[in-house]
Amino acid sequence: MRQGPLSGLKIVEFAGIGPGPFCGMLLSDLGADVVRIDRVGARGGAKTDVTARGRRSVALDLKDTAAVETALRLMDQADAVFEGFRPGVMERLGLGPDVALKRNPKLVFGRMTGWGQFGPYAQAAGHDINYIAIVGALHAIGGDDKPVPPLNLVGDFGGGALYLAFGLLAGVIHARATGQGQVVDCAMTDGAASLMSMFYGMAASGVWADQRRSNLLDGAAPFYDTYECSCGRFIALGSIEPQFYALLLEKAGLDDPAFKAQMNREDWPSLKAKLAAVIKTKSRDEWCAIMDATDVCFAPVMSLAEAPSHPHNVARKTFVEIDGVTQPAPAPRFSATPGAIQGPAPAIGAHTDDVPADWGVKAPVSA
Repeated sequence: MRQGPLSGLKIVEFAGIGPGPFCGMLLSDLGADVVRIDRVGARGGAKTDVTARGRRSVALDLKDTAAVETALRLMDQADAVFEGFRPGVMERLGLGPDVALKRNPKLVFGRMTGWGQFGPYAQAAGHDINYIAIVGALHAIGGDDKPVPPLNLVGDFGGGALYLAFGLLAGVIHARATGQGQVVDCAMTDGAASLMSMFYGMAASGVWADQRRSNLLDGAAPFYDTYECSCGRFIALGSIEPQFYALLLEKAGLDDPAFKAQMNREDWPSLKAKLAAVIKTKSRDEWCAIMDATDVCFAPVMSLAEAPSHPHNVARKTFVEIDGVTQPAPAPRFSATPGAIQGPAPAIGAHTDDVPADWGVKAPVSA
């Protein structure tokens, strides 16, 4: 039995990269039975492939008509399916939404792309950095000299996988209420633009400048930035509210009257230099001893190697170890139906023989 609030939900995932596997992981972690259709002969199954965890793998040669029929019959039994190919690829394989929804009218068909199913860029290649570039997100992130890619958190995972999972579940709720499935066109450009909603609102109201390192939340403010300590490691400060800012000044021993004008943007560069000099006088551990777990809004900047050992993460079991691989635990948490990692990444094709029978599918499978 799978564990989590999505237990009983059947999802077909066509193997891909980036946001697709992450979406499959999110759904599986919350209990969905996610069956991934892999290419015959594809490489995979490494225990370090964290985002591939928790599902079963059926290997099919989709150039074979019998394999296509097997895939369709799996989709017949599914609540939702998702794929991450360029527009038109699934149609050419005979697996497009027109075919699938005709066979299974309740099916929710998720389409994960960078540019979306239509538009001037729809058939162009791209990556996270490109998708967040055209919606204003990349321009807003970085230093004075140039934009800096925020890993692939904003496009692939935030604007892509999370919106896809959200869209699929919304579609399933609608299908269960009405009997009508539908297509979910999930473009990373759309998702990343949606994530920028607050900043577009702030810009429209005149409180956000369209220039990096000029605003409250982009590193311009001395009380909302990272600072290097004497040990070479960093701390993060987010003392925005007046009472939190006052506590920061107290804990840092800053009695310079210039710091009283917290929101005087003209003084921010000079105040930042003064604060940086003070932070540099102590190690990260020393600042932790002074500011940890206070209302300063303080945290040490932990590396990937350090983060699993931070006391807060240890207490909440934010990270777990499976087969010697440390990885994030399922999120969010549910009081009555907690999620769980359903298993490690499967070997390619490990479940080709048993999944069709499990799902009540009787169709030949290509070798």
